[in-house]
Amino acid sequence: MKPIIMNVAAHKKGGKRLNIIGQGGFIRMLILLIYWGLFSAGSSMGQTSKVLPAPDRAWPYYGGDAGGERYSPLRQINDGNVGRLKVAWTYRTGELKKYEGTGLLEKAAFETTPLMIHGTLYFSTPTARVIAIDAGTGKEKWVFDPAIDLHRDYSEVTSRGVAAWPAPDAGDPDPVPQRIFIGTIDGRLIVLDAATGKKIPSFGKEGEVDLRKGDWAGISETSPPVVIGNRIVVGSSIGDNQRWDYPPGTIRAYDALTGQLSWRWDPNPPDPQDSAWKTWNGPNAHKTGGANAWSILSVDPQRDLVFVPTTSPSPDYYGGERLGQNRYANSIVALRASTGKIVWSFQVVHHDLWDFDIAAQPVLMELTRKGRQVPAVAIGTKMGHIFILNRETGESLFPIEERAAPSSTVPGEQAWATQPFPLLPAPVGLQHLTKEDAWGPEPGDKDEAEDRISKFRYQGPFTPPSYEGSIMAPGNVGGIHWGGMCYDPEAGLLITNINRVAAVIRMLPREKVAQLEKEQPEAMRAETGRQEGTPYVMKRDYLFKVDHRGMIMQTAPPWGTLLAIDLFTGVKKWEVPLGYMMDPAKYPGAERWGSLNFGGAIVTAGNLVFVAASMDGHFRAFDTRTGAVLWEFQLPAGGQATPMSYSLNGKQYVVIAAGGHGKLRTKQGDYVVAFSLE
Repeated sequence: MKPIIMNVAAHKKGGKRLNIIGQGGFIRMLILLIYWGLFSAGSSMGQTSKVLPAPDRAWPYYGGDAGGERYSPLRQINDGNVGRLKVAWTYRTGELKKYEGTGLLEKAAFETTPLMIHGTLYFSTPTARVIAIDAGTGKEKWVFDPAIDLHRDYSEVTSRGVAAWPAPDAGDPDPVPQRIFIGTIDGRLIVLDAATGKKIPSFGKEGEVDLRKGDWAGISETSPPVVIGNRIVVGSSIGDNQRWDYPPGTIRAYDALTGQLSWRWDPNPPDPQDSAWKTWNGPNAHKTGGANAWSILSVDPQRDLVFVPTTSPSPDYYGGERLGQNRYANSIVALRASTGKIVWSFQVVHHDLWDFDIAAQPVLMELTRKGRQVPAVAIGTKMGHIFILNRETGESLFPIEERAAPSSTVPGEQAWATQPFPLLPAPVGLQHLTKEDAWGPEPGDKDEAEDRISKFRYQGPFTPPSYEGSIMAPGNVGGIHWGGMCYDPEAGLLITNINRVAAVIRMLPREKVAQLEKEQPEAMRAETGRQEGTPYVMKRDYLFKVDHRGMIMQTAPPWGTLLAIDLFTGVKKWEVPLGYMMDPAKYPGAERWGSLNFGGAIVTAGNLVFVAASMDGHFRAFDTRTGAVLWEFQLPAGGQATPMSYSLNGKQYVVIAAGGHGKLRTKQGDYVVAFSLE
């Protein structure tokens, strides 16, 4: 220790040795304490045995904070000691028993991200049961079951979480929760007493609001509502491709105490005085549904703003009933939270024909531009496009250009002539595809993939659907999917996991479908969208095949990656494969090929990115600065959920739901797993 202290204490200046410490021991002791504080706290300076207590820190929103940064300032767990991370406790929900005799297991996905407020974790199961457990021990406190009829037909069975009221503010960052809100797949908004799990009868009708009344029959809630002041704001999940006249994708705000409707906003503008009205053309244009927000909304309480990520109008792949630009669909829309009035909007896709919903939660952040702090919002898209906008005005903080896009060959369709492309950050993911990109683990597989790719139309990311079949690269599962993005405000890094999987879309004349299904039975086994009310039936497939070996991709790896973008410059800093989906024991190198993935990442001040999401079932920690894997753990079931982190009684925890994903065919279960340092 003495040489270190002397090196700090003595400094040469002007040829004279200056003794900074002098003869007293106070400063010497202070330096010694600072030295031991830095190293024993494990602050990214090497693995040590001593861990200092972490200050208590909540996780009160789905995305960590109201703007979805998914950032934790905790650093007790860090890049120097993450190798010592162990299971602290495990809780089992018993959810698998709910599916028995229903046939819904293949549609079920445990995608929840818990909240941690005042020492309690609150989360939902796929069937919208709400559970409260002790955040330090995993011991159950209460369970609420909304008694959903599981013998009905649901397109998916999931719930990504709950919301709590009152929301934190600067005066009280960890308020005692009074009410927990859950939206259900059968279209109800339910409020529970946070202490008991019982419905609060004074809200709505006996603690519930029926979200399916009126024009909204058939909608579901798969994402948590958002809280801003005394308002609860909800979007909705709506079917996509079975007909053109689905319910409208209305955003609604309710009084948090009474359940009374405060306001509603429709993405398909009902008012002819709205400048967007004329961008929906044709006799049925203003009757088409969708353009809903099924993903997570973000809020800015200081500015009284709600940020809504909207989706494609219905049906996804044919726009002949809704010609025009279709403004407010496929957009980030800023609404005044107190009134529901539109403040600004930015459209990421004009006249969507590709199911290019904005699936990711908008991320609110502060960026430095020209020496001043600018309130910003980042929007990640399925196309792999990332737009960084001023969240007060909607103006882009990086350059964007409108580029010519291919025209449609489908009679009755009119693809929009241009599409917006961000120059910075540059598009990520699968942005081009030719037969030279064909892949297979064996020579015959590659030949088959090359032959298949060569049969389809491809003219870039916005190639319209066609009769012969069009390749979508990127496909409708991402780019950036519902797992979304996270932001490290200290490093200025935007971090996201992405998919690199192409889809194939065919538009078949309705009167010829039966004949084609007889003549081409193999080709016609693809997913079918009836698109009732239009001249065409949609067939959707992907550039992979499934045989006795499992899922065999037909495009070159990696198929899933994790990447970081420096938002000071807009330039990608690193990108690494995320997981694997083929057995490395059978296919050497498969661990570098990445995996199709669902679920998001979080980032912490300990220089760590935590993410599961991949098909191999591992939960991993990556170095924020380099993307290197520092730790991994085999979960008891698939981790298709976004983790979270908090600290309680001096200990930092990282928690993830591990219940698998029916459609992705990962191992299913009912686990919530917490990790801490041993």
